[in-house]
Amino acid sequence: MGTHQSNLAPASVLGELNYLLDDGVRPVNYAYAQPDGQPKRSGTLQPTQVQIHNARLLATPASLDANGFAQVEQASAVANLEDEEQVVQRYYAEADALLRQHTGAVKTFIFDHTIRIDEPGREANGLREPVRYVHNDQTERSAIRRVRDHLPAEEAEQRLQKRFAIINLWRPIGTPVLTTPLAVCDASTIDPADFLPSDLVYRDKVGETFSVRANPQHRWYYYPQLRPEEALLLKIYDSRTDVVRAGAHTAFDDPTTPVGAPPRRSIELRALVFWGE
Repeated sequence: MGTHQSNLAPASVLGELNYLLDDGVRPVNYAYAQPDGQPKRSGTLQPTQVQIHNARLLATPASLDANGFAQVEQASAVANLEDEEQVVQRYYAEADALLRQHTGAVKTFIFDHTIRIDEPGREANGLREPVRYVHNDQTERSAIRRVRDHLPAEEAEQRLQKRFAIINLWRPIGTPVLTTPLAVCDASTIDPADFLPSDLVYRDKVGETFSVRANPQHRWYYYPQLRPEEALLLKIYDSRTDVVRAGAHTAFDDPTTPVGAPPRRSIELRALVFWGE
């Protein structure tokens, strides 16, 4: 982002984030529409007003191992990030190189991607909406299961003996993000007890994610007007114990969004990341 645009963005905005009310009941999220208009998610949300700080103003840029997120300047050479074939054939290779470059990892395995758009009618095109509740995509149990699901059995067990992580690579498509930007929580401010295991039910399996309970210690950030030439790295899980191990994120409604701004379009992909140590 140019200096002029950075100066126009406020130091922070007040946003409403949807935490989960910790009532002791394990929540269930469905990955597909429920019959008769039933909700896709159980549990009681706890909308909470929080200050969301401009991460571009940090004196020391955020990093994966200190904060659980990082911003990178790297444009994609893929012509159409909404074309399934181009994404799988070309963007996955780009993402592999980017992740290894920025983490020092020796191997990645990209296991899925999702395109999101903030406008009505997206479902007809197979697109999904921005997620407006605070969450983390994996638990330790589901992260380990991912390794065993996606790698040959012998390699999986070898990789599990060394450090591995799951990292989400998040990028705008087409235009800078003006609506429903992504808020990221500094992982160093999250108490492990704030993570609430939740079932994620697919048609053929049940996964496990984290919902998050409110904690006034949480410190939230966003990158105003994130451009397609930029991307965010989000730490979902890390087996290493002397660094931050998991963050949290959510879309939110930015009160400074201009009237008539184009809807946010974004692509995110999730990757297993392996180190040699």
